[in-house]
Amino acid sequence: MAVNLAPPAALTPIAGVKWSTVGAAIKSAERDDIAVCWLAENTITAGVFTKNAFAAAPVTVARRHLTAVAPRALLINSGNANAGTGIAGEQDALTLCDQIAVARGFEQAEILPFSTGVIGQALPMTRMAPALSVLCDNDTDAGWLAAARAIMTTDTVPKGTSRRVDLGGGRYCDITGITKGSGMICPNMATMLAFIATDATIAEPDLHQALVMANQASFNSITVDGDTSTNDAAMLSATGQGAAIECNEAGWGAFVAALTGLMQELACAIVRDGEGATRFMDIHIAGAADIDEARAVGFTVAQSPLFKTAAFAGDPNWGRILAAVGRAPIDDLAIDGVDIAIGDVAIVAGGQPRPDYVEAEAAAVMASPEFTIRVGLGRGSAETHVFTSDLSYEYVRINAEYRS
Repeated sequence: MAVNLAPPAALTPIAGVKWSTVGAAIKSAERDDIAVCWLAENTITAGVFTKNAFAAAPVTVARRHLTAVAPRALLINSGNANAGTGIAGEQDALTLCDQIAVARGFEQAEILPFSTGVIGQALPMTRMAPALSVLCDNDTDAGWLAAARAIMTTDTVPKGTSRRVDLGGGRYCDITGITKGSGMICPNMATMLAFIATDATIAEPDLHQALVMANQASFNSITVDGDTSTNDAAMLSATGQGAAIECNEAGWGAFVAALTGLMQELACAIVRDGEGATRFMDIHIAGAADIDEARAVGFTVAQSPLFKTAAFAGDPNWGRILAAVGRAPIDDLAIDGVDIAIGDVAIVAGGQPRPDYVEAEAAAVMASPEFTIRVGLGRGSAETHVFTSDLSYEYVRINAEYRS
């Protein structure tokens, strides 16, 4: 059961974007598992990808294609990651790109492939190719929500959100995004798969800069289990159907802020839907010497299995937080500058246990489905937020049965 997360009621269509979905029974015959995002001509697309050395075949192809020409279609399948499949997996991805290119009159490089699911298994091409033929013959726009459902794996709900951005001077633009992810979630560019589009007109360098900035505060600031996937990708497309904006304009800050908020909401939706999650937690690190130091401490706490299992139990075993802060990879931490609190319940001040700490008050905070862990380092003014979930019996069950 996702933590305080419901499927989106509606997602704003983006001029210049259409979605098609179809079922190929890749892992299950019960739902659509292939989605194609059709992009209008002259759409600009930027992307960030996993840094895993065993990057999946579709990641390899998508990176290469993205540097060659402007994409016209994004092909996504769930149920099979096409990762760890070697040269044959890359050829399968190219074959599917070719099929769409021929059907729609595109170049092969104008198709970017993406996959998610089980690693180490070949794509079921004999089922996917006929399904793609049906999809390419259907010009109906299935919409963003249908696409969000089609790309799900162990997700329990589809994830998506929209924003309208006031750019000033009576100008507006819309942004809509969907994402998928529930397990194997740890940042190292993005996390799992995300597809975002705006109708704004934005040059590629500016678009890429906006994506990288927003990504750091969103998909690069979450963790469920500390595992970085082989297939991670986050894509941002600007269709050029609406207002033009550049990074030196007054409205640029509003655009980047809205994009960051949208991506952070999507990223947090992944954590809220983390496999077996019963708690959503914001690890707020303040007083760091720099942002890298703040992130190092935040992720050390967020990825501690001892802390995460205590969170599942609702147990304010704050010694596990203190120990994680103390072993974080930062130089010369002076513990007399460290403060720790669970929610608004102060536990440690200046490195010393507070004499007025009442455990029952901290337990009441941790009994909630979501709460904040606050850590002050007393070393500077940098701060950050890392978002994580608890570690439950259900997480073990889901991953023990994942391939069955």
